[in-house]
Amino acid sequence: MSTFVINAEARNDQGKGASRRLRREGKVPGIVYGTETPAAIALSANELSKALQNDAFYSSKLTLKLGDQDTTVIIKDLQRHPSKPVILHADFQRVDESKKIKIQVPLNFVNFEKSAASKASAKFAAETATVEILCLPQNLPEVLDVDLSDIEMGQIAHLSDIVLPEGVEVVALRRGEDHDQGIGYCYSPRGARAGK
Repeated sequence: MSTFVINAEARNDQGKGASRRLRREGKVPGIVYGTETPAAIALSANELSKALQNDAFYSSKLTLKLGDQDTTVIIKDLQRHPSKPVILHADFQRVDESKKIKIQVPLNFVNFEKSAASKASAKFAAETATVEILCLPQNLPEVLDVDLSDIEMGQIAHLSDIVLPEGVEVVALRRGEDHDQGIGYCYSPRGARAGK
């Protein structure tokens, strides 16, 4: 599991004007909520942008340093500028090790090259890159594998095909089988001939 440390400072002034001032100073306004009173914070825009380049950041427990206090959090939401590579606001949720958390985790589609469909020149198209899971913090995976070694031409990979570690549930599947949506599909590209 990756370890990320985010340095933050408390902020007392809130509102649009205060947030604009922070951004001009190279900082990102944020909030930490859950288990205690919400805390308004400011983060270094450069430090946050650098951390966000690692996909594991989105699905990891993070250490938020606020003064002399370390708090374990997860990222819950990021507001980005619609046309510039700028983070406008970040929401973090405190982690209680005894309570399950909902979080988006990346999917890793593996072993397609071992499938008979791949050998027949088929392709696989992923329809989603993440899935929402529910688990205790200590069971939080950085990524979930979808094994495609047995996929066939024309077959759809579903949420139920995700390899889940013990103690991890897919949120949509908790609602029943009719929520077992497709996450990708195997297809024959134009001009490819089966059995080639």
